Amino acid sequence: MNNWFLDGDYGVVPTDYSVLALALLLAFLCGHAVAWTYMFTHTGLSYSRSYVNSLIIMPVIVALVMMVLANNLIIAFGLMAIFAMVRFRSVLRDTLDTAYVLAVIVIGLACGTLKFTSAIIGCAATIAIMIYFWASAFGTRQRYDLILNLQWTRPATELTELIQLLNRHARSVLCASQRSSEGYGGVDLSYRLLLRDPARSHELMHELKSLEGVARATSLAAGDESEL
Repeated sequence: MNNWFLDGDYGVVPTDYSVLALALLLAFLCGHAVAWTYMFTHTGLSYSRSYVNSLIIMPVIVALVMMVLANNLIIAFGLMAIFAMVRFRSVLRDTLDTAYVLAVIVIGLACGTLKFTSAIIGCAATIAIMIYFWASAFGTRQRYDLILNLQWTRPATELTELIQLLNRHARSVLCASQRSSEGYGGVDLSYRLLLRDPARSHELMHELKSLEGVARATSLAAGDESEL
């Protein structure tokens, strides 16, 4: 069994399995570095966890592609034809779905070029990374867990009492919008809160409604930032 596995690649160019493992590991680590950078520097609401995961898995798959091709132009042209056919037949909205399609194409290409051991190693590495994404929820980023909208009828210069109340319940308070409302002279406020204890959000709402100057207060639980 061991001999079959170690001699499992029957391609024209022999495979150095230690180099293959090192290439996949290095691609995985470099992908992580890029993904972490993207997570820390990304701003706005169009954040996608699956895109972050794709930044990690794509270098691994591409590294496997290059090891399978082994400078064979005929295989390279065949791979381009397969990618063009898949792109023409289907449009994938999720970047991670694209990574899955690319992975099975490369594994099939490895099998078709008689690189059986490379196919097994690449398949195992891809499955392990995907399970790692699923188990660790890597890429999940939650900067707030409550969206608070309220009407403030007192002057805007008297918001200190409101801010103090919010700070008692939240570790982070971000004023997303503030605009004057015509008709009653108040201010419409929208806050993004990262609560100290999300299970006690009802206490925050109770105190807000009893605070002088708050005409109306509504809240909405916010999930992970994601691209819709």
